[in-house]
Amino acid sequence: MKKELELIIPPEDIFNKEKFYEKAAEKLNLNIAELKAVVPLRRSIDARSKAPVYKLLVNAYINESPGDLHPKINYKPVRGNKKIIIVGSGPAGLFAALQLIELGIKPVIIERGKDVQSRRRDLRAIQQFHKVNPDSNYCFGEGGAGAYSDGKLYTRATKRGDVGKILNILVQHGASEDIVIEAHPHIGSNKLPEVVKSIRDTILNCGGEIYFDTKLTDFIIDGGIIKGIIANDEKEFTGDGVILGTGHSARDIYYLLHSKNMLLEAKPFSMGVRIEHPQSLINEMQYHTKNKHENLPAAPYALSCQVGDKGVYSFCMCPGGIIVPAATAPGEIVVNGMSLSRRDSAFANSGFVATVDEKDWQDVDAGYPFKGLELQKQLEQKCFELAGNTQSAPAQRVTDFVKGKISQSLPPSSYIPGLTSSALHNELPEYISRYLKEALHIFNKKMRGYLTEEAVIVAAESRTSSPLRIPRDDETYMHAGTSGLFPAGEGAGYAGGIVSAAIDGENCAKAAAIYVSKLQ
Repeated sequence: MKKELELIIPPEDIFNKEKFYEKAAEKLNLNIAELKAVVPLRRSIDARSKAPVYKLLVNAYINESPGDLHPKINYKPVRGNKKIIIVGSGPAGLFAALQLIELGIKPVIIERGKDVQSRRRDLRAIQQFHKVNPDSNYCFGEGGAGAYSDGKLYTRATKRGDVGKILNILVQHGASEDIVIEAHPHIGSNKLPEVVKSIRDTILNCGGEIYFDTKLTDFIIDGGIIKGIIANDEKEFTGDGVILGTGHSARDIYYLLHSKNMLLEAKPFSMGVRIEHPQSLINEMQYHTKNKHENLPAAPYALSCQVGDKGVYSFCMCPGGIIVPAATAPGEIVVNGMSLSRRDSAFANSGFVATVDEKDWQDVDAGYPFKGLELQKQLEQKCFELAGNTQSAPAQRVTDFVKGKISQSLPPSSYIPGLTSSALHNELPEYISRYLKEALHIFNKKMRGYLTEEAVIVAAESRTSSPLRIPRDDETYMHAGTSGLFPAGEGAGYAGGIVSAAIDGENCAKAAAIYVSKLQ
């Protein structure tokens, strides 16, 4: 018999499995010998009281043993001559490929960037030498933007597909089993590359193909039907359909689609800054003590409020993390956050952004639907100029930002390229700065000490999501107007994060398989 119950575990006992059995037996009024297994289903921290505790949702197995807790998929080599071209090897592309293999269809992935290990050299180049490779950076390359920005797996997209399946596939390819039970799971940027490589190996071993340094430059279209793509202006890849999973920063793809008279539409997004605090300060605010227990992780937070007609919120919070330069082209500054699996940096950073919509970009000198995208570019280029045409990002103490004065000094920061003191209270667009200022006061009421001179804001956090959507049919997942083209993931405007993008990739693969089955 199996019973589901909740256990309250103090931090000092969270790694003592015997305590789980004792508490479960006590709660069920059983002899502990009757418990054959106590299997955690969900683990979270309740820090509302002065003594934080873990909450464990578990299955207690009484006089029976559990089955396979992490079922593996037996990926088999594909047979037949049907194949789908996948553009992009981020989570949407990789999970689309795995799903196609399950369905017996050959995936052919083309990726503009490098493999996940080779990307590291280009990340070092932007960190140390301020040199941006437009095809290999924190956004482009195998694994996508998530590979080197923490590998956060939390999602609200539970109705779009099987989240458990996505997590189990990651475990099957080397991720920690903890991701299945954590309330806010993450893999860590030091471990995710090996997981990505393992997924690559599965795809190749099953007959799939992957081409790096291979950039989509044109589509092969015949009578409104996609027949394939052209890469690097010369090499043709033909197939029975194309899944487009190029990510939210592949701006050239939007322009290519537009040049082919393929439908695009503008959509709201968010922009702002990264805000960074000492992690010890966040721990103290969240755990109500200066002496955090060693079994408690670096404390996260999530904040949001409404200021007038705008939403302002924290985004992609990285406890024990660092701020990284995420530009995808020379002449711009974009910042993002990441952390390693241990989350043991002395700093906590988070996106701190406000919503941006049509009223903000209506006067931008760009044709529809590119006004929002142009707004992004203008802010990123301005930040580059403020930083003296380097990757040393413009920054300001939070207290000075609110007071409207230039910071005479800046606090220590994790941002390796360095910071440049700037009057962000004036330099950020008014439709952002005014709302961020008001939100800081609101957030400080929710977390006393959040508005502190020890905190710094770093600009610009501008790539929270795509400013464009590639319209598709709700049932077939096919692009509205182009047969055989399946826009997927964040770049298409239908996902936000690793898991939701992976689910969307799977859904597009299933839709593509149905489309292929109807071809003569």
